[in-house]
Amino acid sequence: METKILPTKQERHKRFGSVPPVKGNKPINKEEMTDLQNTPNDFLFAIDSVGISNVKHPIIVQSDYKPNTQTTVGTFSLTTGLQQMSKGINMSRLTELLHEYHLEGFIVDFNHLYSFTKDLVERMQQSSAQINVQFPWFFERKSPSLQKAGLAHAEAFMNVNFDHEKGFTHEIGITVAVTTLCPCSKEISEYSAHNQRGYVTIKAEFFKPTKLKTDWKVTLLEAAESNASSVLYPILKRPDEKAVTERAYENPRFVEDMVRLVAADLYENEDIKAFTIECRNEESIHMHDAIARLTYSKALF
Repeated sequence: METKILPTKQERHKRFGSVPPVKGNKPINKEEMTDLQNTPNDFLFAIDSVGISNVKHPIIVQSDYKPNTQTTVGTFSLTTGLQQMSKGINMSRLTELLHEYHLEGFIVDFNHLYSFTKDLVERMQQSSAQINVQFPWFFERKSPSLQKAGLAHAEAFMNVNFDHEKGFTHEIGITVAVTTLCPCSKEISEYSAHNQRGYVTIKAEFFKPTKLKTDWKVTLLEAAESNASSVLYPILKRPDEKAVTERAYENPRFVEDMVRLVAADLYENEDIKAFTIECRNEESIHMHDAIARLTYSKALF
């Protein structure tokens, strides 16, 4: 094999287009640099929210289901309001605060998110701040007959806002995959009935979110799954498949049925103030999906 004699790395970079840095005239020390964001003027309008999104960061999630404490990845949006007389915000402070919370062990719950948004308002010297985080939540699930254990998951999110005048507001939610069996197909067919994968998304607000006695993720998960034709499982053997198939046949559900039944469970929960439920079925015999949505607020009555 021929041995190549290569030029130095510096020469190689030069050959492929690299050039030495240009010595400029602008300052390199932070204290001497122009701060455009803090240049005062009338900038026409205040801004509701400005910041960063699609920030992925490790978080700690606690759950009433095993595993009770788990590390997962959260996708964050961190924003604040911006006053009319301010040109911009210092966005690096957003990730600085996120890292500080990470070093202390960032548990994603109401208490920590409330604290985070309040700290963000003070750090950014604004009147409002918002934090949105979405994350996969894992939980142990056993098969219905043979009790084979595995991990299932759902997508959860938490949105918290803080405003000096209005205080804290929030919205939390979860998206759960389920099985739904078509009542119409069961009614008109001599045998069998078509079923499909359904996705139930629940968004909710609580009267006293920091004083909940049960895990809100479990509350919303059970409301969705207990009203479906069948739950999904990570592990199924033949006796389990028989049980799942028969349960689905015994509990047919339209998307309309799903949102109404889930709504009834959430209505009965005294902790829940308002909710929106959406069910979307990936139809197995149609080219389209089926969808239904229901919104209700106890604060109106």
